[in-house]
Amino acid sequence: MKNYSDNSPDAAKTFLGDEVGFSLYATSLAMTKAYKRLLEPVGLTYPQYIAMLSLWQSDEVTVKALSERLLLDPATLTPLLKRLELQGLVSRTRGVTDERLVFIRLTTKGALLRKRAAQVPAAMTKATGQTSETLQRLKRDLDQLRGRFQAIAIF
Repeated sequence: MKNYSDNSPDAAKTFLGDEVGFSLYATSLAMTKAYKRLLEPVGLTYPQYIAMLSLWQSDEVTVKALSERLLLDPATLTPLLKRLELQGLVSRTRGVTDERLVFIRLTTKGALLRKRAAQVPAAMTKATGQTSETLQRLKRDLDQLRGRFQAIAIF
């Protein structure tokens, strides 16, 4: 068994606490837990919430278009959409001219849910203890970082 103490020549040069990736991962888990607490009364999981946010912004889209917006694979998105449909929040219909296309539309119940979820963004901002400006700067930096990874096809 190797000794990985700081004095060992075989010791890893990078430690868990130094990894940006770990900080992003741990922060993502913590944010998801915070969202869970806020979304339980609304009846949504975080992935369902972001799908609904996208649909509230622009309804009647294809599964492919929604998957691109959410950065989710269609195979991951389809079961999520089926659950939303079972809840009566969206409807899924095949295209008339191209049956390979599946369109997602909000139901009346799904559109009305927007009012119940309206407090979530402000509650999350408050939970961070940060100003809106700080969070917008962080979001911009994270979007830029994701863009760099996408540009080099890491994901």
